[in-house]
Amino acid sequence: MVLDNTCKEPWVCSDVCQMSTFYTQLQLYLRMIKFAHSIFALPLALIAVVLAVPQSEPGYGQPGTWLLILKIVICMVALRSAAMGFNRLIDARYDAANPRTAVREIPAGLIPRDRAAAFVLVSLTVFILVALTINRLAAILSPVAIIAVLGYSYTKRFTWLCHFFLGLAIGLAPGAAWVAILERIDWLAAYWSLGLMFYIAGFDILYSCQDWTFDRRQGLFSLPARFGVGPALWIARLTHLVALVFFTWAGLAHSAGLVFFGGLVCVALLFVYEHWLVRPDKLDQIPLAFFNVNAIVSTLLFVVVVLDELFRIPTGL
Repeated sequence: MVLDNTCKEPWVCSDVCQMSTFYTQLQLYLRMIKFAHSIFALPLALIAVVLAVPQSEPGYGQPGTWLLILKIVICMVALRSAAMGFNRLIDARYDAANPRTAVREIPAGLIPRDRAAAFVLVSLTVFILVALTINRLAAILSPVAIIAVLGYSYTKRFTWLCHFFLGLAIGLAPGAAWVAILERIDWLAAYWSLGLMFYIAGFDILYSCQDWTFDRRQGLFSLPARFGVGPALWIARLTHLVALVFFTWAGLAHSAGLVFFGGLVCVALLFVYEHWLVRPDKLDQIPLAFFNVNAIVSTLLFVVVVLDELFRIPTGL
């Protein structure tokens, strides 16, 4: 018996094929920008939202507040998408030469360069247009944010401090959320931004240990390429210790309670576990440490801040 696979309703088949193509393309672009990695910075930006909204005029009681929070999330996602797309574009030749990254979408030919460039431009346009509707200070500072997140991509060509430039670019998120809600910068927001900066820089140092020999051959800069894996891992540990100091200062500046500081102890233990996982002879554990552990750290910080706001238990400090 021969099965007739001819579609009886061609227009339906066409629609299904178009939807399938759309989702396939969407997955490619989301994979290109590592969309899942948004979980590293977004919870820290939302922490700023949780702490700033009660200080704002309408608080949570007005629909405008929730619209503003939506705008903050859109700006974060759009700017991060632009930054990742831009990074993939200008690093395409290095990615093609590196066996670990040769399968990425641009060097593998899955996403043409001109479409990737269009994606970056559209993302930047969305960011700018939404930022202009937030408030005057957010509009004024939006070019600074763009320069910071796009400029990072060039730093690996001239300085082994590139990890801290990445941390600075992503660390702007809590401060940017604070500006969007309160139209000012406070020390509390600065502590969260600095904590995020060193937190991101620390695990980026770990991540770059995968490519230290490649970076040396290509003349690229990173801490592992400059000093070796062992010293770089110690610098990453120190960097995460500094991040914990800033998170602690943020808690003290806000008079946080026992829930927050108990959660911070858990974050410290997660950092210890992460650095126990990644050792000079255990670099194959980097993907596990990079994504799984750090996703837990970011999410845990957000959860304990929310719980601490809801159920404040004074520390007596």
